[in-house]
Parts: sequence; C-alpha cells; structure tokens
Amino acid sequence: MSTLDLDGRQAVPGTLPATPVREAPGPDHRPTGRSRRRRPTGALLSRAAVNGLLAVAALYTLMPLAWLLIAATKDHGDLFGTGGFTLGAFHLFDNLRAVFTADGGIYGRWLLNSLLYSLVGSLVSTLICVAAGYAFDKYHFAGKDKLFGVVLAGILVPGTVISLPMYLLASEAGLVNTYWAVLIPSLVNPFGVYLARVFSEGYIPNEVLEAARMDGAGELKTFRTVSLPMLAPGFMTIFLFSFTGSWNSFYLPLMMLNDQHLYPVGLGIYNWNTVVVNNPEYYSLAITGALVAVLPLIAVFIGLQRFWRSGLTAGAVK
Repeated sequence: MSTLDLDGRQAVPGTLPATPVREAPGPDHRPTGRSRRRRPTGALLSRAAVNGLLAVAALYTLMPLAWLLIAATKDHGDLFGTGGFTLGAFHLFDNLRAVFTADGGIYGRWLLNSLLYSLVGSLVSTLICVAAGYAFDKYHFAGKDKLFGVVLAGILVPGTVISLPMYLLASEAGLVNTYWAVLIPSLVNPFGVYLARVFSEGYIPNEVLEAARMDGAGELKTFRTVSLPMLAPGFMTIFLFSFTGSWNSFYLPLMMLNDQHLYPVGLGIYNWNTVVVNNPEYYSLAITGALVAVLPLIAVFIGLQRFWRSGLTAGAVK
C-alpha cells in the first residue's frame, strides 16, 4: 500500500518522505520591527556623540584665540570696562602701532630673534634628524639597537629637567647670554629622529637605493639626490614640530638670556606682563603682542599643510 508524501505525491517504498525546501528570501526582504529600527538609531547616536565631542574640543581650542582677537581691538578703557567677548571701539591699528614703537621698537627685535631661533634652528635640527633616522633605518652597524634605545629614552626626559645641566655647560663654555645658548640645544630632537626613521621605513624602498648604488652613486649622493626628495613630507612634518617647539620655547631662553635684546617674542611678552602692576598700559601691549606672535605659526601651518597632512598618513597605505 503506497504512501503519500507531504506534497501529495506518491512516495517510493523504503525511502523517507521528501522535506520541503524553503526558498531564500528575495532581494526585497527587509528586517522588520525592532532590528530594523535599532541600527539607524545607534549609528545616529554614535555620530551625534562624536560630532558633539569634536564641537566641544573645537570650542575649547578657539575660545582663547577669539578672546585674544577681540581684546586686541580694544583700548585700555574698553579692555577693563567691557566683557571679554564684547566688542568695543576698534583700536587694533593703534594698538599695533603702540606695540612696534614701545621701548624703542624692541618688539620687532624680539620677532627677528624668534625667527632666528625657530627658522634656522629648526632647519638644521630637522636635517640632522632626517639624516640620523635614515642611518638607523638603512644601515647596519654595531650597537645600532642600543643606540636607538638611548634616543628613545631621550624622548621620555622632559626639557625642564635638563635645563639646569645645559645652563651649567653653557656657562662653562662661555655661551650664556648669547644666541648660541638657545640655538645649540634646539638642534637635539630625539623625537624627530624617531619620526625620521618611521618615515624612512615607509617612503624609501631598499630597491631604489640598490639601483642608485649600481649606477655608481655614493652614499652621500644617494641620500642627497634620491632619499631626501622622497622624504620631503617627513622633513616638513618634523620641521613643523621643531618650529612650533622653538617658537613657543620659554624656559630655556629664560635661563640662558639676560639681555632683553636677545629675548624671543614669548619671553619678551612675559617681560611686559611682569610690569603691568606698576604700568597698566603694558597690559594691552602684551595682549596685542601675543596676537601678533600667533600669526607666524598660523601662516607656517597653512603654507605647509599639504606636506604635513601627507606626512601624518605615512604608512597608512602601501
């Protein structure tokens, strides 16, 4: 006696009934209910949280600069008679004229000193860092790993800790109260050496160096004509770090320099700020001078942004 399977067809004796196969959901199948609502809602909440944190960070960063810009446009009366973010009578150009003429125009000398310390010192320091990082990456020599470990240890030492030993060394060498007392310490940058090695690993293939050597190029010529152009983004990134650090340097010039004609702009503004108790007119000079001192950093970052933006993504894409 025959049996029927689930579809009503006659089953063959001795075999199991056929199991119906469910078709896969079509392309128009969509999850319904809570699962469909949860994903977009979670993504929107995450995006809103991230954007909110970025907005708070941007506001925290830009508020001091906004206050500085508004305060630099006020005269002495509006500076103390109005709110911090309240506009007063526009006296920016008068304040700028006062800054560059006060004390015999010494503020311009401070700006030139800062350019000397930051520009010249950062260029030489960056070249030393790039050459050292390139050597650590491409050459093999005795004690290489231990020496690089010493360089990494130098990153962990704060600059203020070694300021007193550097002052004593400069005093023994007769360099105190000279340009060299600030320039020579700025040439040492362990973090720049570390970055240069990372950039060298990511930007310079070993095959290119082998090809240059097979063509008869020496090591110095290979570095100058082949490796250094390929390290241009890394060079500019290290230069910007060094330039910013030198421009904002305060404690080292404070210890090394006694002559105000050798002061960088940051130390000079601090010197003005220390006399505001007895001379209140220097308060507006310090504020306007601080605004002018920020402008070179902004100009350098904007002018070299295509280099440091590509440098920050080194190694992200092979």
